[in-house]
Amino acid sequence: MTVIARDGVRKLTHRRVDEQSGLPAGSTSYYARTRRQLLALIVDRLADYTAEELARLRIPTALDAEGAAEIAQSFLAVLARRDDAQAARFGLLFELRHDEELRRELTVDAPVRGPLLLAAESLLEALGVSDARAAAPDLVAVVDALLMYDASRAAPVDAAAVLRTYLGGLLVREAG
Repeated sequence: MTVIARDGVRKLTHRRVDEQSGLPAGSTSYYARTRRQLLALIVDRLADYTAEELARLRIPTALDAEGAAEIAQSFLAVLARRDDAQAARFGLLFELRHDEELRRELTVDAPVRGPLLLAAESLLEALGVSDARAAAPDLVAVVDALLMYDASRAAPVDAAAVLRTYLGGLLVREAG
């Protein structure tokens, strides 16, 4: 992931991974014979990182918009700490956009996608959103967009304010 984050996806080679990891030449090739297999290993590891953090997430049964935003922002901050992993993930999203299988493993078919949507749904249910299941993918997308801004250093964004506004807007829509 460090190679991708630092040098870009096109610079990813077995040799570069060996060098970056301090391994003897050829070590990476033992685990991943092809570049595509190497990319698949990275995609799997990225999902593992998110799953590890998601397993630690605790959501109360009742929340207001402020509390829900704090939880979402805290989760965002935890994911953002793995800066290289996030930069690699976003780089791979663009690189793999024409590789249907690997792109899906990184997005809609990622093993962590289901638990991530369930966590978003739980947060929205605690907030009182009536169709939390339908709204969950949008919340995941908002958090992911904020994560991309952070990882790419695109521009300063007040993630907490964005999340408060988004979640507060859901409540206004519910009331209307």
